[in-house]
Amino acid sequence: MEVASLYRRVLPSPPAVEFASAEGKRLFAEALQGGTMEGFFNLISYFQTQSEPAFCGLASLSVVLNALAIDPGRPWKGPWRWFDESMLDCCEPLHKVKAEGITFGKVVCLAHCAGARVQSFRADQTTIHDFRAHLTRCASSQDCHLISSYHRSPFKQTGTGHFSPIGGYHAEKDMALILDVARFKYPPHWVPLTLLWDAMNTTDEATGLLRGFMLVSRRSSAPSLLYTVSCGHGSWKSMAKYCVEDVPNLLKDESLDNVTTLLSRLVESLPANAGDLIKCVIEVRRKEEGESSLSKEEKERLFLKEKVLQQIRDTDLFRVVHELQYPKGLCGSCSSSSDEDSLAEIAATVCCQGAAFLSGTVVSKGNEQAVDLLLPTSSSKTSLCNSNLRSKIVKYPSSTDVLTVLLLVLQPNTWLGIKDENVKAEFQSLVSTDNLPDLLKQEILHLRRQLHYLAGCKGQEACQEPPSP
Repeated sequence: MEVASLYRRVLPSPPAVEFASAEGKRLFAEALQGGTMEGFFNLISYFQTQSEPAFCGLASLSVVLNALAIDPGRPWKGPWRWFDESMLDCCEPLHKVKAEGITFGKVVCLAHCAGARVQSFRADQTTIHDFRAHLTRCASSQDCHLISSYHRSPFKQTGTGHFSPIGGYHAEKDMALILDVARFKYPPHWVPLTLLWDAMNTTDEATGLLRGFMLVSRRSSAPSLLYTVSCGHGSWKSMAKYCVEDVPNLLKDESLDNVTTLLSRLVESLPANAGDLIKCVIEVRRKEEGESSLSKEEKERLFLKEKVLQQIRDTDLFRVVHELQYPKGLCGSCSSSSDEDSLAEIAATVCCQGAAFLSGTVVSKGNEQAVDLLLPTSSSKTSLCNSNLRSKIVKYPSSTDVLTVLLLVLQPNTWLGIKDENVKAEFQSLVSTDNLPDLLKQEILHLRRQLHYLAGCKGQEACQEPPSP
């Protein structure tokens, strides 16, 4: 059945004041003079319209992440690294968001996964006075932006729940500027702050929880370089069960009298799709005519990726895992498959089709395209293979690398149930982050935060900043 098409909606005024109206311009000028429009210019520079009717949360977050100049660390299109709605799938599959929308807690989860610092407040966790103070602080700074989750009805607007960034605040009139990402429906508009509070102090029927607001800012440290947590294949569900139910039951077995046996059992009981949870971020760029060298920036990024990869392979845990996977001394790089086969496999499986410097062809939507892949390489210093293979270069993170990272990322209290005290002490030493190099430690802690929010947001929607690890 065909639905009649619509061209915009008339903005109900009052209570709203259209940004481009004479009164809206006056409010803007006065707020600018008062110093509470500082965040507006970065937001408007990267403002976008949501690409799907249910993508308001993703669009709002994309605008804010780009306004804060947070580098996603992976390409959007071509060589360009840029946050787009299509890249925000860490906490909820895009097809589900497109069909059902997204909840407050999962937008918070996405912001954390993207590498931002987030403070989130539901309406029953704070007061209107605190909200006003937070908005004043963010609107007076270029380093913090506020995203509001609200219901449209208090503004006499059509629709239900919605997300949008708040672009500024007029202190004297006590009005907030909503930069509505549904620009096809309503333009940016000023609303009384008390009414915005009422709109946030409403219950989301999907969760039974109140809506609210979040403060998004940059972290002092960059997000992960080599890996990211992904829920694209639904692997979080089986991994959540593995961590919460399977591992504790497995650790009760008193026959686990050495680390090798313990690791063997852990690996054997891993869900079949466990490898989909932690994906390697590899950059893919189009092959340009006559261009075959890396830029200085690409070389620097690749150097850091290689350094992280090498630090993983220098851990005792990697050595033990590798020996478990290749008991006869065969190493992961001793595969008989060619570089071309490896390239096709990588291009089909890595997260976000990300690049390294291997030439080849990838197939996307039936079209072949020549690309360069920026793949980190590592000449292992660890004695992994027999002598004639030690200098072999491993051209991309292997399953051993991913399994090592997965074991390091799991929360330390996961292993408290090991019965044998000596085995527990030895294993905890292997998976401890205490003595890891700083670069690898930051990588692991970032992934651990991602996993924390992914698990938390799937359950109780209670996504708050965790204690510092």
